[in-house]
Amino acid sequence: MTNLTKLPTWADKEHVHAVVETPRGSSCKLEFDPKLKVFTLAKPLMAGLTHPYDWGFIPSTKAEDGDPLDVLVIHDSQTHPGVVLRCRPIGVVEVSQKSNGKVERNDRLFAVPDRSPLETDLQDVRRLPIRAVEELEQFFRATDALEKKELKFLGWHGPGHAVKTIKRLAR
Repeated sequence: MTNLTKLPTWADKEHVHAVVETPRGSSCKLEFDPKLKVFTLAKPLMAGLTHPYDWGFIPSTKAEDGDPLDVLVIHDSQTHPGVVLRCRPIGVVEVSQKSNGKVERNDRLFAVPDRSPLETDLQDVRRLPIRAVEELEQFFRATDALEKKELKFLGWHGPGHAVKTIKRLAR
């Protein structure tokens, strides 16, 4: 299998590549292991919790936590681990994580696939309904709860900030 972390970040001037690790509806978190070049089990989620959308990373980036930049791909379909989607960045939520007294940034990018007709009107993550934002924040908190990580949301930002974040973290 190709080392998916080394794919180009940008598909073109407006779209990034997003590698799906964990598909929508999964009750466990998968992650790509670049050394083994396979997907491995990162952790099971709490009972009853599932991923609301496809979850993955932006290749050829390195975030503050040392991993590629996380991405939540908002669309109405479920894909599979290893699928590469051409996506338009629509925002980013800045997050700090505290674990064992250590605080680090772990921002999450939001994107929509270019071939997802139901999401073409979603231009900015800040335009999601308040309830959707609250549910996403609770999901992020819940996925870290079993690891005793404490999340602090520092701010929701639009597509311009997302593009700047990607460019800053691209290798």
